[in-house]
Amino acid sequence: MSITVRSFRGADEPALIRLWNASMTHDPLNAATLRTRVLLDPNFTPASLLVAEEAGELVGFVLGLMRQVPLFLQGLEPERGWITAFGVHPDRQRQGIGRTLFAEMMARFIAAGRRQVEIAPYTPNYFIPGVDMDAYAPALHFLESLGWQRASTPISMRAELTGLQLPAEIVELEQKLATQGVEIRPVIAADLPVLMPFIADKFGWDWWRFAQEYLLILFGPGADDICFLVAVQGERIVGYCQQRRERFGPFGVDPALRSQGIGRVLLFRCLAEMLAKGFHCAWFLWTGRDAARLYERAGFHVVRRFAVMRRGLSDA
Repeated sequence: MSITVRSFRGADEPALIRLWNASMTHDPLNAATLRTRVLLDPNFTPASLLVAEEAGELVGFVLGLMRQVPLFLQGLEPERGWITAFGVHPDRQRQGIGRTLFAEMMARFIAAGRRQVEIAPYTPNYFIPGVDMDAYAPALHFLESLGWQRASTPISMRAELTGLQLPAEIVELEQKLATQGVEIRPVIAADLPVLMPFIADKFGWDWWRFAQEYLLILFGPGADDICFLVAVQGERIVGYCQQRRERFGPFGVDPALRSQGIGRVLLFRCLAEMLAKGFHCAWFLWTGRDAARLYERAGFHVVRRFAVMRRGLSDA
């Protein structure tokens, strides 16, 4: 049977979901997730999602995105493209289907003038930071055989919160910060004119977008699912921390004030708030190994390891 590579069609949805869940076994989705995070993504077009079809059956797919809508002041990033998910049915792997799909997707990126493609740090709707090095080891080897290189290796972490107690050192540190005029407290509406520029300036527009999404809920229906803390010194915001249900972060401190313990207090205070709301675990998808040491002090442990993959298109 011959393989046909074509753009996604609406009628493909049930078959695509079955294929996705069979190939991306550690990151399944349902129809609601596909519709909200893929089909309704502002940068999605049918040509963004290629499927491989054989005798009327979908046997492979690759989801690649280019910005159609600017991401705040980051703009359209016209030289960049992203692949956020891909897979071949387990029964049809190692038969050239993946290579055919990637060759077509790379050709579309090149035709659109893209110079670099990454897997998978796309915002706003990435599924995982990169390729899970343990769960999808064959996929990692496949990409490396095509010339992709590892750009970074983020990790995902998780913590059990049952029985969490604030360590004495955190209580003492919080008291010390208070003597320096630094207060850790929940965000209030009066903070917003200072908070949002602080986040954009110190951490970038993706973190601004993430904070805005949470704050729209916090100051409206669904507020019980959210914890949003700020570190305030006088009239300045010097740090913040956010959480939605069991998902922790992101959180950050003004680079000029790091190593003073502000981040540790924000972290533990947010975890304590989570437990008080009845959430007994905390997790996040993405951090670097340097930051992992701070999380480990709060009981987090590594649950997944990823490789962000990158390829220049001049040699595609």
